[in-house]
Amino acid sequence: MNNVTRITLIGLGEVGTILATDLKKLNPALDIVAFDKQTGSAVIRQRARAAGVSFASSAEDAVKDSQIIFSAVTAAEALNVAAAVAGHLAPGQFFLDLNSVSPHTKHEAMALIEQAGGNYIDVAVMAPYPPARLKTPLLLGGTQAYAISEWLNENGFNSKVHSTTVGEASAIKMCRSVMIKGLEALTAECLSAARQYGVEKEVLASLHASFPSLGWNAQLPHYLISRIAEHGKRRAEEMREVVKTLADVGVAPNMSAGTVLAQQELVDSLAEKGIRYSDLEPFEWERTVDLLMSGRTS
Repeated sequence: MNNVTRITLIGLGEVGTILATDLKKLNPALDIVAFDKQTGSAVIRQRARAAGVSFASSAEDAVKDSQIIFSAVTAAEALNVAAAVAGHLAPGQFFLDLNSVSPHTKHEAMALIEQAGGNYIDVAVMAPYPPARLKTPLLLGGTQAYAISEWLNENGFNSKVHSTTVGEASAIKMCRSVMIKGLEALTAECLSAARQYGVEKEVLASLHASFPSLGWNAQLPHYLISRIAEHGKRRAEEMREVVKTLADVGVAPNMSAGTVLAQQELVDSLAEKGIRYSDLEPFEWERTVDLLMSGRTS
């Protein structure tokens, strides 16, 4: 792919903003346009200005003449974006679906994009975008995955083709999320209870003794719970897609369904108390639990 002069980023959340910022720094001559459904948001428009990219007022304007389109929105909006974009695609455009959704949802999105003549690429983001940013590992799937992977890696990304079949890369991501986001939820539940009994130090010491390489005696508890506090709504949406992923192949999603509730409950509790994530920085899990538990009765 030697003719890429314009790309589109749909969604200016954490991932979209990083992509916009870093791609513009690495490729100043590249025409980059961003779109977010919150077109009237001053915060969203400021993110585009800070990244040095233009901001489109509609999905149609955003994708016009772009060779590559990145979709980086919440799980709940992933299919809506594919539907909104499909009606404005020209044959041959690449649509990279970075969203954390089930293989079935990716297949639905692929059908919309390919009916319009676009090239659909299943992208599984295999680690948090901070701190590696563009170097965050990506697994790709799709009939044109090798062509786009070459361009991505030449332009600062860290991508690897898993399969030419859409859905397999996302299956890896979804199954991994059972464990990763489940561990976050378990940590919040475990340490919230331990804190109320006054035995959190002993519990963490025991966990460290059993798994000394993980960092239970250092930053791991803070990190795991901070991910829920900062991104719990988005992560709960992703876990709903995980539940679908498991159910689609006949696996009872008992633990994953509980993870949805745990992730959503923590952010809902923060919102009810009027606590923003910025109010919690620098993040300490003990202080966060104390704020959440204050005023509760047994």
